[in-house]
Amino acid sequence: MALHFRPGPRFVPRTKKEAEHRINHRITAPQVRLVGDNVPNGVFETREAQRMAEEQGVDLVEIASAAVPPVCRIIDYNKFLYDKKKKEKEIKSKQVKQVTKEIRFTPNTDDHDFDFKSRHAEKFLHEGAKVKAYVQFRGRMIVFKDRGELLLLKFIERLKEQGTAENLPKLEGNRMWVILNPKSKK
Repeated sequence: MALHFRPGPRFVPRTKKEAEHRINHRITAPQVRLVGDNVPNGVFETREAQRMAEEQGVDLVEIASAAVPPVCRIIDYNKFLYDKKKKEKEIKSKQVKQVTKEIRFTPNTDDHDFDFKSRHAEKFLHEGAKVKAYVQFRGRMIVFKDRGELLLLKFIERLKEQGTAENLPKLEGNRMWVILNPKSKK
């Protein structure tokens, strides 16, 4: 009795990832433009450029394949990939992720609740988050659109020191909303 291996539903065979850049003997262009620090810059035959790379014990890497002739650099390919990943990671870490906090009202929101939620919004704006304030109309409350709009305008007025409104209150379906951006810290 022979046992047969049958992959389960989570089995995903690894496919060989194609290299991002052509290196050494994978470069097919007859001539390449060399750029870099420790090499003479200019247009060379591909074989001559490969020979120069072998003499230095590093790789010939095609940087810009769309150029005519393709641009190549004589460098250690693994170090090149490491530096590239490090730069990408650094760029990603410097990006600021914008957070949006939501605050919900109803047309019948009381003054105490309004003040309480406004203080939360002040804190959010002070921390640098956007604030999306909306009035939720349920059932027949939709007839009080003007109350909802006045509430949001009052909210914008209350927070004008901490943030600026992107636009005036908009009604979409059964919600009227406005987004406040934090004022930049100088």
